[in-house]
Amino acid sequence: MIIYGKNAILESLRADKAIFRIYILDKYKGKFGEIELLAKRKNIKIEYKSRVELSNIAKETHHQGFVAECADFEYSELDDILEYASSLGEQPFIVILDGIEDPHNLGSIVRVCECAGVHGIVIPKHNACPINSTVVKTSAGALSNMRIAKVTNIVQTIEKLKKDGLWIYAIELGGQNIYSQNLTGALGLVIGSEGDGIGELIKKKCDGVLTLPMKGNINSLNASVACGIAVYEAIRQRG
Repeated sequence: MIIYGKNAILESLRADKAIFRIYILDKYKGKFGEIELLAKRKNIKIEYKSRVELSNIAKETHHQGFVAECADFEYSELDDILEYASSLGEQPFIVILDGIEDPHNLGSIVRVCECAGVHGIVIPKHNACPINSTVVKTSAGALSNMRIAKVTNIVQTIEKLKKDGLWIYAIELGGQNIYSQNLTGALGLVIGSEGDGIGELIKKKCDGVLTLPMKGNINSLNASVACGIAVYEAIRQRG
């Protein structure tokens, strides 16, 4: 997989992700010491290229002068996420995504969740955005520190999480005000796409629907913004 962007590559290096080669804009040679130092310590070859050459490698012009060849993203198992929360002595906090197809939205959600200390994210195998270069770049390196499980069936995953003691809430219009709900225990929040929202069967499997108050004329938020507000309300309550 090709990844690009200074933060995405730096965080991948810090997290010991498998990087095979790094390409840096020639005029930056010697100016970004940590990337070059970490690469040399890990015996990763660095090549200095022109902006055009970097754009050809990345197939993208917004690479900030940093491109890398690395192994494909390694997904986690659902149990890995639960075990990670347990290892920290914390109640599990998981975000479940239903039908997020925009890689920029997915990357932004990963960034929000990593910053907020969410233990993991669940995405479906089908009809959803996979982890790709755009997701890595948009997450600003957060993807290197986030556990993501790709599952075949979201409904069955919710059923398993509920058996494991999590309360699962859909974040969507028409529910209870999120600010009146206790979000301090083992928790899963389901975020749907802007276009289709959360599937009806998935919504029925949830323990409830929580709604972000809307005061303006527009009745929906970008999925990553809605996720951020919901996640940080949970973090506020959980202390």
